[in-house]
Parts: sequence; structure tokens; C-alpha cells
Amino acid sequence: MEKRLKAIRRRAMLLLIAGIAAVALHAVMKPRNLPKLLSHARPAEDYDEALRQIDAIREKEAAAELHPLCTLQFMTHGQKTERAVVFVHGYTSCPQQFHELGRRFHELGDNVLIAPLPHHGKSDRMSADQARLKAGELAAWADEMVDTARGLGDRVVMIGFSAGGVTTAWAAQHRSDIDLAVIISPAFGFREIPVPLTAAVMNVCSVLPDSWSWWDEDLKEKVPPPYTYPRYSRRALAEILRLGFVVGQAAEQHAPASKKIVMVFNPNDTSVSNERTLQIVEQWKAHQANLDSFTFDASLKLGHDIIDPNQPNQQIDIVYPKLVELCGR
Repeated sequence: MEKRLKAIRRRAMLLLIAGIAAVALHAVMKPRNLPKLLSHARPAEDYDEALRQIDAIREKEAAAELHPLCTLQFMTHGQKTERAVVFVHGYTSCPQQFHELGRRFHELGDNVLIAPLPHHGKSDRMSADQARLKAGELAAWADEMVDTARGLGDRVVMIGFSAGGVTTAWAAQHRSDIDLAVIISPAFGFREIPVPLTAAVMNVCSVLPDSWSWWDEDLKEKVPPPYTYPRYSRRALAEILRLGFVVGQAAEQHAPASKKIVMVFNPNDTSVSNERTLQIVEQWKAHQANLDSFTFDASLKLGHDIIDPNQPNQQIDIVYPKLVELCGR
């Protein structure tokens, strides 16, 4: 009888431990501490007000010790145009990433605005400032860019890549004054992280001490281009994922506010998770969003950064015309 009781107690203890482990696992697998990031739109009423907002941004940049190629780029026709295009660069890059593509849109008649994301573009490539990046800062920055663009064009187009794609997705979810959002290879998740574990990785990286990795272990701080950061912060990557989960949470509840979205996929991307992006796409489709998708041919063997012409093995002669076409030009 005593042996039987011991066996029962042992089984009960194992069940209790298993139950506690299951509850803990469930807790860590769900995204934690998601802020409520709503839009606080204050759109420029006209071209002159937009210019004042641009001047205010440039004043802040003057004290930020930015790389000369990483300051705000404004390509203007001297007046409000039919369209204003806002480009949103990727994590650890800066406005120069979109300079050449922006120039082409400007030649087609658009006013173009390319500004550095928060904590980006420092002249000191080894700056640890990027580790301070927060999801809320990216959302507030997106609001500010759309506000300014409203005074630069009758219609607003926002084009974002990677982390900039997630930032653009947040704006598309909340801003009805975006006529077209083009989201390129967004970093809603990362290829090396299984989709079901994305939230867990974000949660863990948010509470552990930060750690850094080189983009290229061989070149380290010498990796080109010279206006990018050569290393990344896991804490900052967690904040980019956090903004993605904020977008997904809102997408579960209602359709995106922007008039149209185009999602651009690269099947050879070894950095971001296309599977995770498809989850967001399906959420939007469930609400009958005006959404199109385009996938570059796998045979092109494109790398992650398909935008910056200064990255190796670029094929902008193929990529740029397609992006111009997707934007209705």
C-alpha cells in the first residue's frame, strides 16, 4: 500500500511539474509587453508647412553627428506635386540606401522624402546608440513622415524595406491618408527562427542583457557600405519584431487603413521570414484589404538587400523598374 501511495504521489508531482512547464512555455510563446501604438496624425496643411517640418528635422540632425550621406534627403520640384513618396530604409542602414531609387522617382515627377530612422546614420559606425531603438519610436517616426508628406503631394506613397517594411506596415495599418504602401521583404520574423518561436525569441531577447553580432564575421567593422552599421543589437531586433506583433495584433481586429498595399517577396531572402509575412497578409485578406503581392523570380538569386546599389551582386536593373511599375509609374 505504501509503495502504491508513493507511486501516486510521484505521478502527481510529475503531472504538477509538467503542468507548470506547460503554463510557462505558453507564457513565453505569446508576445509579451506589446504597446498600444496608435496613430496621432497631424498632417501638414500645405507645402510650406511641410518645408517647416523638414527644416525642424534637419535642425535636430545637426546635433546628432550623422554621416554626411545619412542625413535627410529631400528631392523636390519646388512645389506640391501629384504624389509624394516616402522611402523607409532598413535596420543598420540609412537614407543613402534609397538614394538612387528615390532619384528615379523624382525624375518621374514625385517629391521624394528619405529620412534616417531613429538611432540610425551615426558617423561613428560602431555607435551603440542603435541598441536604444524602440517599437514606439518607429511608429512615431512613421507618423511624422506621413504628416510631412501630406503637404508635399496630393497623394502619399510609402515604400519600406526590411525593418522599414515593418514600419511602413504599421503606417499602412493606421493611416488612411496613405494612398499606397509598398512593403518589401519586411522583417516580421527572421529566417533562422521558426515562426512559432518568434514571440519567444522576442520575449527572451527583451529581458536578457543585450548582445552584439557582426553582419560579416570576416570583415567585421570593415564591411561595406561605409555609411551602414557593421553590427547589430539583438535588443534592437527584438523591438523590430515587437512592432511587427503590434501590426499583427491590429490586423486581427480590423482592415488596414491605407487605400492599397503591395507586398513584395524575395524567395531567396536568407534574412527575413516570408512565412511570417504571409501570416500578416492572410490577416489583412480576412478583412478584405485592397492588397496585391509580387514575388521576384527565384532564379534571380537576389540577396536580402535588393535596394542599395552599393551592396554586392545587386540587380537594380531588374528590381528598380519592377518597383516603379508596382507604384503605378
